[in-house]
Parts: sequence; structure tokens; C-alpha cells
Amino acid sequence: MKTWKKLGSRQIKERIFEALDKNKSFFDTPLLGVPASHLDSKVFSHSMPFLQDAPFLTAMIHNPNHIGCHTLGESESFFRGTHELEREAIRICAEDIFKGAPDQQDGYVSSGGTEANIQAVWVYRNLYMKKYGATSKEVGILCSEDTHYSFIKAANLLQMEIEIVKVNPMDRTISDKSLELAIENLSRRGVKYFVGVVNMMTTMFGSVDDVDQYVQALEKTRQPFKIHVDGAYGGFFYPFSNSNNRMNFEHPYVSSITVDAHKMLQAPYGTGIFLARKGLIEHTMTDSASYVAGLDLTLIGSRSGANAIAVWMILMTYGPFEWYEKVQTLLLRTQWVCNQLKELGLDYYRHPFGNIVTIKAGQFDPGLAEKYSLVPNDHHHPDWYKIVVMDHVTIDKLRDFVEEVKLCETQKV
Repeated sequence: MKTWKKLGSRQIKERIFEALDKNKSFFDTPLLGVPASHLDSKVFSHSMPFLQDAPFLTAMIHNPNHIGCHTLGESESFFRGTHELEREAIRICAEDIFKGAPDQQDGYVSSGGTEANIQAVWVYRNLYMKKYGATSKEVGILCSEDTHYSFIKAANLLQMEIEIVKVNPMDRTISDKSLELAIENLSRRGVKYFVGVVNMMTTMFGSVDDVDQYVQALEKTRQPFKIHVDGAYGGFFYPFSNSNNRMNFEHPYVSSITVDAHKMLQAPYGTGIFLARKGLIEHTMTDSASYVAGLDLTLIGSRSGANAIAVWMILMTYGPFEWYEKVQTLLLRTQWVCNQLKELGLDYYRHPFGNIVTIKAGQFDPGLAEKYSLVPNDHHHPDWYKIVVMDHVTIDKLRDFVEEVKLCETQKV
């Protein structure tokens, strides 16, 4: 690991308070032209003694604005101290987790995976428009039916074509034929430029796409294409569960990656990450934001620096090896519940390197799904219910569910 090192709690606290000291504080410096302030002191007290040992809460109260992309060019100088922590977190993700070359990726902490996915599509649409004179309708998104709905939003917002590739209903794989048919359908609608979306653990099934399958199919078109990896769920899990992961910046065709920190990393909600190779994010620069130092290249614009600090804190608290151990623990719990379901003879899907178990509906009392908050693929007509083995999902809790399923089966007999 080049950048990612485990730090002690004292070191983490010192780094964050040093970063806040480098910022211009709303409390004691004359920030007369900034259209914001610290959190309202009548509602959020900044004088509580415990704050001296609470760097994240202190950062929330100081309210640094991380508008822009701090891995590229200038940024607002008022918050340069905490910008440094965001850059470090982005570098850890891009280089240490997703194997990018040093200083060859840009990125920023977004409001979540949805924003980061839309940002990726926006970047590529603008690239094709600027480089080839394409229209929005000549740029198409290619993704599977298990892909997150944020790409439907992206197509709608950016007025692009989108084609959904069918998956095998039991093992969630994509056939070469279904992929080629989807590409043909886009081409028939006038699409000449492609954005291929490959999933690193889908939200419902935890399924993983084959990036090389997409590349080979798109190469046959002899048309320009870019590959985006949606690792919103799996980005902080799959690279640690599968050492042979190909969906990273070592792959010559992977151009951008989305990660959600408010899922596996357990950061506060509203914390995603967008990563892209150098030379791409400039295509979304907003020239009219002339009052912003360095201008703005992001979809969200103003955003909380505290969320970026949360990402940095979590990464530094664990370090790479303890994070690996955490993932392995979740894998063991997932395997345990799979073994129980297999003994019960229940049909389920689980990717071998994932921590999502999706059980076919109709095999147990749906009241248990409600009691244990299993999430259906469709709230009106569920075909599947999923268990997501997160930090709070212990074997004791999983055992309670399994025992109730067994009891129902016994009563049937």
C-alpha cells in the first residue's frame, strides 16, 4: 500500500485538527464574502468540552465547503487544510484499493453512488459531444437489468439512449447473445458512442459482471466506448474478498469507478466517491462558475467537507489489513447463513465473493421477511428477498431468522 496506513486515534485527531487549523475559520477570521457560515451556534453548540475529542463533530460544526475537485488544479483556499484530507482519501481509493498509477486519477467525495454514477455518464456524454460532435441521442448507456436505477435517471436527465441487458434469473449472469442483442438495439436507434456499465456487486443480488465480456462485445462495434464500474455497494468489499478482481484501474478499459462510503464503509449517509482517470472530469467543467476558485467540475457543487473527513477517518482507523479482516468476518457469516439455507433446501443466490444472500420468494412465510426486514426486489410482487450481511448482522440474528423458518417448516409437516 502506497498511501493507506493505519493510524492511532491520537494521530487521527491531530491530523484533523491540524487540517481545520489550516482552513479559514468562520469563527475567528474575516470571511466576509463567503455565502455560508459555521453551524448555527444557538442550535449546534460549539463550546461543549467533548468536542476537543470529537474531530468529526468539530468538522461538522466548522462546516467546510468542499466544492470542486481537489485532485485537479486550484480549489477554494479557505478550506485548503481539509481539502488535503479529501485528496488523501481519494488517492487511497484510486491507487491502493483500485490499483491506479500514482497521481493518474481524479476524484471527489460525492453525495452518494447515484450522483457519482450520473457524474460518470455526464463526463462521457460531454466527451463524445466535444470530441466527435455527437448528439445526446447518439450516446447510449449499456447495463444489465440488475444495474442500479441511477443509470435510468442519468439517461433521462441527459437525454440519452439506454438499453437493459437481460440476465439469467438464477445465476444473474449475462449471455454473450443477450449483450450483443442489446448493443444491436442501441445501434438501430442511432447510437454511435457507448457507455458500458459493469457492476461490482449489484444492490439487490450482489452479482458481479464480467468486464472483459463487455469490452469484447463493444470492441466488435468498432465504435468508441468507455467502461464505468459501479462499485457503489461492492467497492469497499469485493477488492478485499476477491484478490483476482479485474475491475480496477489496472484494466486498460476501466475509465471510472463509483464507490459508496455510506454502505460498507459505514460513513454518514450522503457520502459517495467518484473516481476517474486523468483527462476525463474536465469535460464537465462549468465555465459560468467564475466566482469559484478553480471553477467546478462536479454535479453537486457545494458539499460537506465533514463527509470527506469521515471517509479519511474510517480508512485510517482500520488500515488495509484490519479492513481485510473485517471483510473476511462478513464472508464467514455469509457462508454460515448459506449453509443453513442449503440444509433447509431453500433456493437462493449468492455470489461466492459477496455478502448478499437473495432467497427465492414463496419458500417461507412472507411475515418473516417483514419481521426480519428482508428487502424484496419488488414491494408489490416480490420474487426474491435479500439478506445483507453488514456489521450489525451477527450470526445470532441470522440464527433467529433460520430457526423461525425451520419452525414454520415443521408446523407445515
